[in-house]
Amino acid sequence: MLLAFLADQRATLELKCAGLEAELSSRSVEPSTLSLLGLVRHLTEVERRWFRRVLAGQDAPPRYCGDDAPDGDFDFTVCDPAAVVEAWRAWREEVAYADGFVRRAPHLDVEGEDSWRGRVSLRWVLIHMIEEYARHNGHADLLRERIDGARGL
Repeated sequence: MLLAFLADQRATLELKCAGLEAELSSRSVEPSTLSLLGLVRHLTEVERRWFRRVLAGQDAPPRYCGDDAPDGDFDFTVCDPAAVVEAWRAWREEVAYADGFVRRAPHLDVEGEDSWRGRVSLRWVLIHMIEEYARHNGHADLLRERIDGARGL
């Protein structure tokens, strides 16, 4: 059930971005750097952090953010077809890794160490991921409506 809800949220992000390319980097309102492309990049970072670093214990540095650019996932989006292709490729790679990790996990009580929250279980991470996508899909609704008036995709 958790995986199905997460898959639905991921699919919603894709639907909100469907048919757009150059517009994906359109910002919401000044001074915010929020954009659909930024959301794709941010959720790539979120998937990577929770599944690779926290649960799997991998040394998987962030793709877009760093100590000198904590909001690099949003701040450095550009209207460039190659950047869009790369962002979707990275997002799909992280989603595939996360899905594989969950399928291989013996149970939902598998734990990892998080620097902010301490020990967290796979169950907690899945619920958090559903919440994370749901919140940002709300942002995506508003961004998409601002771009082309599309609502309720």
